[in-house]
Amino acid sequence: MKFFWILFFFGFVSSLFGEDWPEWRGPSGDGSWNGVRVSKFLPEDGLKRIWKTKIYPGYSGVTVKNGLVYLMDRPSINASEGIERVVCLDANTGKEVWTFSYPADYSDMGYGKGPRASITIRNGRAFGFGARGMAFALDALTGDKLWIRDLVEEENATLPIWGFSSSPLLYENVVVYHAGCQPTGSLIALSQQNGETQWRTGSDDMAGYAPPLILSSTEFTQLICWGPNRIMSLPVGGGKSFWEIPYKVKYGVSITKPIFHHGIVLVSGYWHGTRAIKLGEKASEAKLLWSDEKNLRGLMSQALCRNGVCYLLDRSHGLTAFEIKSGRIFWRDNHQITSQDRNPHASLVWSQSDGDAFALNAEGELVYLSLGKEGFNEFWREQITAKTWAHPAFVKDRVYARDDQSVVCFQLPTN
Repeated sequence: MKFFWILFFFGFVSSLFGEDWPEWRGPSGDGSWNGVRVSKFLPEDGLKRIWKTKIYPGYSGVTVKNGLVYLMDRPSINASEGIERVVCLDANTGKEVWTFSYPADYSDMGYGKGPRASITIRNGRAFGFGARGMAFALDALTGDKLWIRDLVEEENATLPIWGFSSSPLLYENVVVYHAGCQPTGSLIALSQQNGETQWRTGSDDMAGYAPPLILSSTEFTQLICWGPNRIMSLPVGGGKSFWEIPYKVKYGVSITKPIFHHGIVLVSGYWHGTRAIKLGEKASEAKLLWSDEKNLRGLMSQALCRNGVCYLLDRSHGLTAFEIKSGRIFWRDNHQITSQDRNPHASLVWSQSDGDAFALNAEGELVYLSLGKEGFNEFWREQITAKTWAHPAFVKDRVYARDDQSVVCFQLPTN
């Protein structure tokens, strides 16, 4: 019997056709957008800005659901005082609908300007994860608190050097957080309804920065979790890992979410490079297919994969195309998409057209281009924000993005 792996994704069917962007990296959580067909020609006057609204600093990406825009920021007084805040705006006008806040002490945290994780929306609830370990659920329409929990105080979560960054992952009736709870709780699942702890799993004694990847087969479901010390396949519902592959990274920077393509799990890190793991038909079957610690070193930017080719922003050489089954490099862009920097970054998103993609680079330029095995072709680029590391959202014919001063909405040119 032929064996199938599928990515497990969430949201209503309408979300898959460009109606909403309810979680980090889009409706399927993999950087794919099934929206309008974007023109390869930029209007003479550039992109049309629909609105611009003042906000405070933060790294939290933008999510959009049912005509509302969500993000997190931090109106800070100083490092030891201030709050973390959820902001909800009208998607058509940018006007504030509601805010929700709580105290947050950033005095011992690096890059401490604001929250990191995106808000996840489902079934009328807005789920969040603060940089200091506050997990919460709000009414998505009104901002009313449904529940809030301090995972550091209540569940012995391990605070990473640069704060918790993984966006909440929804699965059935639970919300999963990558929190490094001790003992044996790399991942912790809370009830979506009331926030009560349902189960824990994972033996890494530190928290990574990215959410896990859910994979379902005809036989079982597993959570692929990259912690600072190992890559793990973990069971839904708690229990021992199906498999573990050691991969200890400097400063605990297991930042990017694992990627699954052609039966292969891929992770890539700043200092210790890329690992490719081939999955088998049984839960316990996994082997290290190849590793490259010198030529393929990602950081924060999530790679895109299509037709056996991955496109990764390498720290030293810029955007790089390589074969996922072997690691063989096809080409590099030598920092043309985003500038060379100590921490180069670009948020990459597939558009509807085959091979076309967007990159919101660290300088705040939205770049529209095509990606293929033979190379890339840039169609246009436009400045839409100041410097940013936050992930944008694409809904219908609009893009929503933020920097440390404002959140903006631009209309995309269509064919």
